[in-house]
Amino acid sequence: MVRNFIEYLLERPLKKGVILQCRYEIIDFVGMGSYGIVYLALDLDTSKLVIIKQNRRKREKLSKALLKKEAQTLHVLLHPHIPKCIDFVEEASKSTLIMEHMEGKNFEELVLVTGKIYNENESLRILQKVVEVVEYIHSKNIVHRDLRLPNILFHNDEVFIIDFGLAVFQHETENITSTLDASFEKRLYREPLFESDFYALGHFLLFLLYSGYEPSSRKEKSWEDELAITNNTRSLLRKLLKIDKPYKSCRALLDDLQVILSKA
Repeated sequence: MVRNFIEYLLERPLKKGVILQCRYEIIDFVGMGSYGIVYLALDLDTSKLVIIKQNRRKREKLSKALLKKEAQTLHVLLHPHIPKCIDFVEEASKSTLIMEHMEGKNFEELVLVTGKIYNENESLRILQKVVEVVEYIHSKNIVHRDLRLPNILFHNDEVFIIDFGLAVFQHETENITSTLDASFEKRLYREPLFESDFYALGHFLLFLLYSGYEPSSRKEKSWEDELAITNNTRSLLRKLLKIDKPYKSCRALLDDLQVILSKA
């Protein structure tokens, strides 16, 4: 907590009311990740909300490279459930990415803050919606590599995927961020393979399924022992989590989801 506060002070985030590029007025500081600082802003030309991401001073060269790569990735992805890149400004002191603002709350907020509970059928239907967007991303040969709870939004019964800061092309060997020194668990999330996204979606589904779980004892058990789910859902999870032969395509995953949901 103290360390985060010190980092916040050192980075000196922009204050409310500051206007960038003579067009974007800062409304609020959203957060600070490993490589970028994010703001909510108002586009004074269109009166629409936008998201602005700037590189951090810490690891400046790397964070600038990632921000530029994210802008390039968003230019490739033109989908209503993925934010559009509005502009990218590269300057000596600071790089700035302006993106479309996507409405909605992320699933971490929905479950941990608002107390939302999802049953098995609801969890699978949400996963289905997410995979449909991921299928489009993969069709462009792009691996998201960061399909965590904060990066999947829900609004009006639709899902939206944000934050492509770590996205790469599948089998890309010259990654800006290397996973060689990462833990085994982290490598499963970060490898430049479609399977990395499926592994992340396995944990996403587990989180939804656990939203209504109430432990009956203090004894630690595996998810397979704790969750009261159908055998088909258990089989799907085992593939996503690479316990069994993993999925190689979104189409195979969607086909299995369709079969399970048709029996619900």
